[in-house]
Amino acid sequence: MRSKYSQLLSPGIAALAALTSTACSGVQSALDPAGPQAHNISRLWWLMFYVCTAVFIAVTIVLGLAINRSRKISGAEDLAPELEMPPEAETRRRNIVAAATAFTVVTLFVFLVASFFVGRGMSAELSAKQGVVVEVTGHQWWWEVRYLNDDASSIFTTANEIHIPVGTPVTLTLKASDVIHSFWVPNLHGKTDAIPGKVATMWFQADRPGTYRGQCAEYCGLQHAHMGLIVIAESREQFNSWITSQTQPAIQPSSATAARGQQIFMSGTCNMCHAISGTEAGSNIGPNLTHIASRQTIGAATMTNLGDHLSQWIADSQKIKPGNRMPPHNLSPEDLQAVIDYMQTLK
Repeated sequence: MRSKYSQLLSPGIAALAALTSTACSGVQSALDPAGPQAHNISRLWWLMFYVCTAVFIAVTIVLGLAINRSRKISGAEDLAPELEMPPEAETRRRNIVAAATAFTVVTLFVFLVASFFVGRGMSAELSAKQGVVVEVTGHQWWWEVRYLNDDASSIFTTANEIHIPVGTPVTLTLKASDVIHSFWVPNLHGKTDAIPGKVATMWFQADRPGTYRGQCAEYCGLQHAHMGLIVIAESREQFNSWITSQTQPAIQPSSATAARGQQIFMSGTCNMCHAISGTEAGSNIGPNLTHIASRQTIGAATMTNLGDHLSQWIADSQKIKPGNRMPPHNLSPEDLQAVIDYMQTLK
């Protein structure tokens, strides 16, 4: 059945459907909060859900009773057209309507107060000294992630993947390089817009280890739906080890094939858009590739980071993610494999 429908798709869409089926296994649910900010949002959502469900049930019951009563009254009027409603019944109905109106006003006021305090808690500023500071910039259609530090030698840039220590507040400064984007990791926080020319600040915290998927929540162009990212919450020891590895320059190739791949990368168009620390490649148009082999996904969480997927992406990413700014590369199979071998050494 699956292959039957795949044949109905264009080759590019079919390939993307197959590749994205396992691109990111991270959790993505606002109803499965993993941090204090997400817990606040979840509690507000459940409050509204339970109250609105109760109101829906009550209205449905009252509607049913009203319909049933109207039928009885209609029958009685056919027998006695001159029958009028007693004053007591009129007063009772007036009181019911007044009580329902008062209940509605009180309910809306409760929602207003609850929303205010949740929003106030989410917008509270957090001292950068208390946690990790990360600068995230939205591009069409990927996320640039830069870890800031008072020590310049500890500053580094990665893409589409954020590592954080469990139980530690993380301050994010959000920017946009082209159009409006919106940063959203449902398990950890609500949506925060990234607007060109402005800097937004938010913070979140993961209370348990895990891989949490995020995405752009503001339509930003053709590949908006494939502008994802992952947040990996891990122990402080694992996080420190990852930080240490990320601040190191790229490993020089040790095999002849990988060395050939590096030469192709540096002499072609790749180094015109990408940076690799420790080499002559220093452009920031596209994602930083210094440690690309250590990332779980490529193409902004479009595909898992496997050799075959990387090969397809480099050869012609337009078939997988049409409209992205990476042009096709007309490489021979041998040269393409050499570049893949080089990429896989960048851990």
